[in-house]
Amino acid sequence: MQGINSTVLVIEDDVELRNSLGRLLRSVGLDAQLFGSVSEFLKSNPPNGPACLVLDVRLPGQSGLNFQRELAAANREIPVVFITAHGDIRMSVQAMKDGAIEFLTKPLRDDELLDAVQLGLARDRARRESEKALAALRARFGSLSPREREIMVQVARGRLSKQIANDIGISEPTVKVHRSHAMRKMNARSLPEFGRMAAKLDLVPEKSQGS
Repeated sequence: MQGINSTVLVIEDDVELRNSLGRLLRSVGLDAQLFGSVSEFLKSNPPNGPACLVLDVRLPGQSGLNFQRELAAANREIPVVFITAHGDIRMSVQAMKDGAIEFLTKPLRDDELLDAVQLGLARDRARRESEKALAALRARFGSLSPREREIMVQVARGRLSKQIANDIGISEPTVKVHRSHAMRKMNARSLPEFGRMAAKLDLVPEKSQGS
């Protein structure tokens, strides 16, 4: 199974179940960090790699559902798998609306828990890779000259070289030179790819594209 560098964070106040979950997760090569409460979890350092949170609904001091909302409000993106012995349909629907991966009832089935955890880890891995790619794109955009950035924005708006030249008061061949340099620095192999990069960077408001 995937997950050699992945971490599963378990918040469960039942010591016996908590330790049992830790053994199960470690048996498939996952790093398991175990906590008895939300406050204990908050004192720990977040993992460096992909992670998934296995969260009991009922906990001392704070409910898992409230903590899920607090994580979202703090923009702390981590996939959540809920476990509970006291769940109901309304509770599970709310948890899933708030972005939970799964809502499992005790006694837990090993295969269901592991499947949910692996889905959560896969989503977190994809999110991290997307963020890393966006950071690299921003770094490349930062290497452009002010004129190259300006022309990239104009290209993203759908403006032709002749139009860009008229807009900013330079010759059309000069526009093409700057555009070529910008595309090379951005590693864009075509104008459509160049435009998609600009969209990912939110360089142009959506209503302005193609105007």
